[in-house]
Amino acid sequence: MATWTFLLKEFYSHKKMDPLFIIERFYTPGTKLHQVLVEHSQIVTKKSLEIARNLIHLNPDLDFIKDAAMLHDIGIYLTRAESIGCNGEAPYICHGYLGRMLLDEQGLTPEYGLVCERHTGAGITKENIISNGLPLPKRDMVPISLEEKIICAADKYHSKNPKHADKKITTIQIIEELEKINKNHAQRFSGWAEEFKL
Repeated sequence: MATWTFLLKEFYSHKKMDPLFIIERFYTPGTKLHQVLVEHSQIVTKKSLEIARNLIHLNPDLDFIKDAAMLHDIGIYLTRAESIGCNGEAPYICHGYLGRMLLDEQGLTPEYGLVCERHTGAGITKENIISNGLPLPKRDMVPISLEEKIICAADKYHSKNPKHADKKITTIQIIEELEKINKNHAQRFSGWAEEFKL
């Protein structure tokens, strides 16, 4: 495993990253889950870049956003979510930190894994994890960098669930849904929506 990780680090340091190459190490092309993941990731990537291009004065890293947005949900296959074809063992809420583990094991720099870990909801605080008994590591998983915030916000505008995948989701609807989960999630997203002019 150590040798494979070393080779991947060498590969990524000399070549432009190809997120689909990484995705296809874990997802078989042609399967329902591969299609759901790639389509959702492409939509989130497009939305993330749209947001970022309106924030050029803040100097967002567009290349990083393009790749990290494609990989933000890579951990879903390890979780249970039958509606989208996930037959893993972990609860769905775990897909963020599990995705971080996967990308760290692939030898990517930590920033990519942190996008995975911090994009769920509008970020999950350690306090929220403990008070709700969530099956997550007890640490803050809230977006910190501009790029993390952009991808997290963009992700909320599209559902992977085939029943809802074609529905247009508004900023107000996102805030209302987050409010049902936790008022701090809604407040955090509202702040981004105002800052990003969503």
